[in-house]
Amino acid sequence: MAQLIQTPGEAFGLLQRYRHIAMVGLSGNPFRPSHFAAVYMLAEGYEVIPVNPREREILGRTCYPSLVEAAKAHTIEIVDIFRNPKDVPPIVEEAIAIGAKVVWMQLGIINEAAAQRAIEAGLDVVMNRCVKLEHARFRGGQNLIGLNTGVISAKRLRLG
Repeated sequence: MAQLIQTPGEAFGLLQRYRHIAMVGLSGNPFRPSHFAAVYMLAEGYEVIPVNPREREILGRTCYPSLVEAAKAHTIEIVDIFRNPKDVPPIVEEAIAIGAKVVWMQLGIINEAAAQRAIEAGLDVVMNRCVKLEHARFRGGQNLIGLNTGVISAKRLRLG
């Protein structure tokens, strides 16, 4: 039965069960959180499918303009969303249409109505959590790419 995932253990369980992740809003900029989350998940053996209409290729992988286009070429189990919360409902509709198993909204992304819609359609939902952090929490990868490295930060550089 589909549900809102509320504990780190439940979130990790989804990451153990499913290996194909479409990242909606994945950036080609190596300093963006979505980019280092993708690098980490690829290093851990996951298939990462970039979805961003403004990019043609990210991390050597074809980037698709939508989930529907990506699903024509790939199995997609988890839809990982790096977009503004107001942009989430149509992404959830696409996730339902392609038969995804999980809608995962990254840190800071909360959309209760879209989450409820996904659950009613049979998808598990994770909100306000990072796939990289949840995986690394149980696999000891917190010091790899991102947090605790001192190399990558979510803070924007001030120019001038």
